[in-house]
This record gives sequence, C-alpha cells and structure tokens, in this order.
Amino acid sequence: MHNNEFLSPVQTGTQRGTNRSILNEKCRGKGKKKNIFEAYITKEEVSAGLKRGELIQGSLRINPKKFHEAYLPPPDGVRDIFIDGVVSRNRALNGDVVVVKLLPREQWKVLKTDVCEGDDVPGHEYSTGCAQKAIVDQVKACAIEEKALSKQGDSRSLSDDCFQKTAKVVYILEKKHSRAATGFIKPLSDKSTDLARKHALFSPVDHRLPRINVPLVDCPHDFAMHPETYASTLFICSITAWREDSNFAEGKLMKSLGQAGEIEPETEGILMEYGVDFSDFPKKVLQCLPQNLPWSIPQEEFQKRKDLRNECIFTIDPATARDLDDALSCKSLPDGNFEVGVHIADVSYFVAEGSALDSMASERATSVYLVQKVIPMLPRLLCEELCSLNPMTDRLTFSVIWKITPQGKILDEWFGRSIICSCVKLSYDHAQNLINHPDKMFEKNELPPVSSQHAINEIHQAVLNLHLIAQNLRKQRFDDGALRLDQLKLTFTLDKESGMPQGCYIYQYRDSNKLVEEFMLLANMAVAHHIYRRFPEEALLRRHPPPQTKMLNDLIEFCDQMGLQLDFTSSGTLHKTLNDQFGTDEYSTARKEVLTNMCSRPMQMALYFCSGALNDEALFHHYALNVPLYTHFTSPIRRFADIIVHRLLAASLGCGPPLKTSKEVIQKQADHCNDRKTASKRVQELSAELFFSVFVKECGPLESEAMIMGVLNEAFDVIVLRFGVQKRIYCNSLPLVSSNFQQIGKRPELTLLWKPEQKGEKSVQQVISIFTLVEVVLKTDNVPLKYTALLKRPEAQ
Repeated sequence: MHNNEFLSPVQTGTQRGTNRSILNEKCRGKGKKKNIFEAYITKEEVSAGLKRGELIQGSLRINPKKFHEAYLPPPDGVRDIFIDGVVSRNRALNGDVVVVKLLPREQWKVLKTDVCEGDDVPGHEYSTGCAQKAIVDQVKACAIEEKALSKQGDSRSLSDDCFQKTAKVVYILEKKHSRAATGFIKPLSDKSTDLARKHALFSPVDHRLPRINVPLVDCPHDFAMHPETYASTLFICSITAWREDSNFAEGKLMKSLGQAGEIEPETEGILMEYGVDFSDFPKKVLQCLPQNLPWSIPQEEFQKRKDLRNECIFTIDPATARDLDDALSCKSLPDGNFEVGVHIADVSYFVAEGSALDSMASERATSVYLVQKVIPMLPRLLCEELCSLNPMTDRLTFSVIWKITPQGKILDEWFGRSIICSCVKLSYDHAQNLINHPDKMFEKNELPPVSSQHAINEIHQAVLNLHLIAQNLRKQRFDDGALRLDQLKLTFTLDKESGMPQGCYIYQYRDSNKLVEEFMLLANMAVAHHIYRRFPEEALLRRHPPPQTKMLNDLIEFCDQMGLQLDFTSSGTLHKTLNDQFGTDEYSTARKEVLTNMCSRPMQMALYFCSGALNDEALFHHYALNVPLYTHFTSPIRRFADIIVHRLLAASLGCGPPLKTSKEVIQKQADHCNDRKTASKRVQELSAELFFSVFVKECGPLESEAMIMGVLNEAFDVIVLRFGVQKRIYCNSLPLVSSNFQQIGKRPELTLLWKPEQKGEKSVQQVISIFTLVEVVLKTDNVPLKYTALLKRPEAQ
C-alpha cells in the first residue's frame, strides 16, 4: 500500500462514508442485537451487477499502517476507491479479489475543501480500534460524525475533484490471501462464557487481520493452566470462517513456531503466512527426475542441437549463487563486429509438460530468496546440478546469438537449442576486476578455475568487449526513454556457525551488473518479438502499466512546491531529469535517494499476461523499459513464466512439441505467476527486515546520517542513509520542550525545541523540513523484532 502522507502533512477532509449509516443506526437502536457485517450478494447478482456497471471488481489493498483504511484500484485509472473501516471491508483480507458497490456521493471522502483544513476532529478517530472491534464507542462515534458533518457544510456544492469515491465490499470473488497468520495466544477475557471455556484468543502480528477464536484443544495441553508460559511463543493459525455476527474470525491453530524474535521461527511464519510451499518435494515429483546418476547428455541431443562446447562461454553471477541460469559469449569477427551469445539453461527439457514436476513448479511459480537461504521452485538436483551452467560441464541450453556492431546495432539474430561447456564461473567481483584493469595480465590465482581450452586473456577480452557493447546498449536504451529507479538495497554478512547477521551494507550496483543486465534485457526483448510473431494469441509477455495518475499528480504537485524541476511527461524525461540535476556530493546523493523513493510510490507492478487476453496492443507496453514487447526468458531455473516462454520458443522453431495450450490457460498461469511474484517480493522484504531487526538488537544502538522524507503534524519520516531503511520518528519520543508544525508557503515544517541537558543551559531549536540532513540512532525495543529511530540532539550553535 502506498502511503501519501508525505504529500499531505495536514489531515484534510473527514473519512466519512461507509460506517456512517451503521454508526447512526447503532446510536438510535442501542442494545439491539444485529449482524455486524452484511451478507454477501449472490453470484448471479455479482455477474449482473458487473455487466450493468453497478458493481466494480478489483484487488483489495489494506494500509499496513492504518488497517481501517483499504483501497481498490480505480477503473478510470485516476484515484483509488476508498473503503473506510472494517465493517465496509466485510471480512475481505488483503489481496483478495473483491466486488464492491459505490456509496452515494454524499458519503464520499472529502479531499480538498477549506472548511476541512485544520479540522480538530480527525475523520478516522472512530475507527482506530483493533480490526475485530468494528465499533468502539457508539455514542462518541455519533458525536464525532455529527461534528464532522457540521464543519464540512454542504458538500453538494463541491466538484468531483474534491472527493474520493467510497465503497463497500459486497462479495469476495477470489480469496487470494492465504488465510494464515502468525501471532500469539491468550485466554479470552470473559472466562464465564461457553466460548471462553472452549476457546483461546489468537492475536495476529499483522493488524490487518482479525483476532481469531481458536479451540483450546488445538493449544498446548497446559495452556489453560499456565497461559503466561506461552506469552512470547509464536504460533501459526489458519482462518476457517468469519461469521456475519462476529467481530472475531474462527480458526485452527496449526503449529507452534517457537520463540518470537528468533530467526527460524519468524522465517517459517513469514513463509506460511504468504503461502510459500517450503516442504520437501514429494516422491512422485522426484520420480520425474533422471534416475540414473551421474546423468550425461543423451547422444541424440547432439544431433538436434548446435554444439557450442568449444566456444569461450562463461557465467557471471553473485559469488554465492548455485543456480546458474545464464551464460555469455562474445567473439570478435573479421569485419570489426561481434558475435554475442546469451545461453540459458534448458530447463524445459527436464520439466515435461503435464508431469507431476511440471504441476508443482507451476504451483510454486518462483524461487523465493531469503537472506539466509533459497526456497527453490525446482528440486535441487535440477537447480544446482543438471540445469545449472556449472563450469567445465556439458549443459543443455537455449541460445540467442546475434551479429552485433560495437555500438549495439543488431545485424543478424539466431534462436535455437544448443549445448555449451562454460569455461569459468566468474563472480560480479571478478568481472568488475577485469573491467577495471583492461591492460592487466591476470594470473591464474586471481580468478576461479579456468578451462584449459581457453586462455585467461581470451576471457578477459571477451568481458571487455561485452562491457563496451553493454555501455552503448545502455546509453541507447536511456536515450530512447527507459527509466530505472535504483533504491538502496541492504545486504547481510552472516556468521557461518550461528547464521546470525554479523554486518550489513548497501549493495553496490556496478558495471559488471550492468553488463549482464543489458544482455538479459536484449535476449528477453528478442524472444518477446519472436514468440509474439509466431503466436499472436498465445504469447506469454510482460507489461508494465504507467504510474497511477492520482499519485503521480500528487507527486508533481509536491515537486512544484519544493521547487524541483522533475519532468514527469514520460519514463525517459523522468529518468533524465532525476539523474541530470543532482551532483555527486553527499547532500545531492541523499536527496536523489529520497526522490527516487518518492518516484517509486506511484509506479505499478509489472505483470505477466497472455497476448490474446488483451485486445489493445498499446496495453502491452512496458513503461519502465519504454518498449512495445517484453517477456522473461533468461531465468527458467527460478521462474515458471520463463519455462512457458521456452516452450513457446521451442514450438515456434520446431525443436519442441507443438503448442497445445489455450490462451485462457496461459492467462490463468500468468495471473498465478503474478500472485506468487508479489508474495515472493514481500517475503524477501520481510526477511531483510527480520535480519535487520536482529542486527539492531545484537549490534545496536547504531548511528547514521538520515534525510527527512516527509513532515507531519507530530512526526516525521526519515531514510536512514547508512542502511537504506525508512523510519517514522514521533515528537513525543524526544526530550522536547515543544514542537510546532506550520506550513511555510506550501512546505511543511516542524520546529523542535529541545530540553536543556543540564541546568543553566539554553534550549536548542531545530527546524525539520523535507531534505534536511539529520543524525539518528537506531535502538531495539522491548518488543521482538521492533526497533526505534530517535533523532540525535543537535549541537548548540
């Protein structure tokens, strides 16, 4: 969920809408037992309502910081539809595909009107209780509602631009959320009821989920007598039902994970919550693998494929990588051009369509990369051995080979199945060292083992030639309007014995990374054009929709207020102005990081799709790359979408089975790949957050410079530059005499007056505004996995 608070430090408007009729009804009929949630409409009513345009379908997003706020993507692409409160959400969970009904205009959320500026009654005040307690205090809520309405005046005179449409959920079309939650158990507060005698209360860590009644028989045998023993034990629970008349869901306690705050229990909880299958591969799947080991390439494959084993081909990957998907080659030609090859592991050879292995890989859809380990999409025999392009080993591949000029102009192109033998496994560090020292004669001990068939200087020259072409390809891409938003990425060093984080640093994206990226992009684009020409209805492609209009407009307005000359006309103009107007000094670099983060917020996720599922070819466009067609071909060991693309490519070339899959089936698989990619991305983020929290606990307090990203009435957001993390600092957590919020023009500003450290000293004043550089301290909380950012007291002037 994107958070727009950095654009609007003053709460404008009231969150009226969806709970209003319920609140007023409760105030009038106090004590009358009623359902809390509305019953869902029927499938027939859903179908008819969607056809008539009376209902709207979309994926629900719940604000993780304000769980009573939820949103639906707008059909018009302008402004999200707002769903206010747990009651209006009607038991739907984050990510579910829901059907909503718009509420009358008088119940829409007011966004911009002078009478709401500085309103002393926050519109969200009556819905800040826990997710399961939909109505906290009916009398107070009614009073707030009436006061907000009287202050707002007659909204009928306002234009539609002043409103955000509001809606209520009337049906859950698809339960995308796993319905699994990590959390803690405790006894129910009212022990006299039948419910309390048979159930315990499960409180999820994720506040977007309801509290859950779980049977006592699921709990540890001594829980009823000694609940305090389990106060810090993390459990996983599955929601089984959520009735209309209850604030609490019903569920089943699946297992005890272990002590909260410890890496392995927390990791298992994250995986289960996001539906990641980390179980061992079953026997029926393992039976699909080659059984006679060690395996060697069957003789008939040499008759069918291009034999490239004598070519100088090598891999460039992270030093710790075991699943080597891709290899590169570059041969100088007599006419001054180059023959460049991208060689990708031929995973589809081992994954027969319709097999148990295929079924499981399609269900997992992606490998999931945690800080400490990988949850593979395929069995390790394939990932790390038979498919992995390990050095000095014959491997089956799918190759794209170009004749290309030094400037990156493609003169000829070939696709086909091949056999390679990588001559060396280079890390990014090795490749970077080769690039940094073009004239150096490298010794054997400076590189990993190299095949005796190829000299080190041959590999060195190939890397330098690839680097030259990649630089030109990259320049041309950005000249043609591509956009790249590089956000700070934290990398950890782990203790080999304990697995605990020893240190962390910001990952440096260097020329060796860019080299590999350029040729992977080139291969993906080439394959996209090829399969779309051959299969205009069944091609699996990847599109990137343009930024969300409302959020982009808010960002443009913010940049105007701050006097920033960013051009949001296109992806290319944004990239150019974001990179051209900042220097390389510390302040400019930090300001660019903040702006890059802000520019990332309106961006939408890239999506897999089947070409036959979209009527308008303009929708195929990839916004960030600014290309008409794109797909994923280069990572079949870790992405199932790439396996489908390999099958399409093989069918188009006549070197694989003919295509039998319908466009409907391909689109369904594309949707599933999108869902699993989203879950995988979030799991990866949570894994990094987990390790950083443990690192702060073990090695903190940690000091760092930070830059202000947003200023609110009584808090401000910072990006911690040493670690790339974002934190909110609250004024009430600091030893202040006072804090004063004001708008300077349209720029938000907080003036902090620090308490004297010693008697007789004067108070120190500090002004907090966006792009201010400050010093912060990160220190652990008493709550597991929580840490706080505190502002360091400024030096007296």
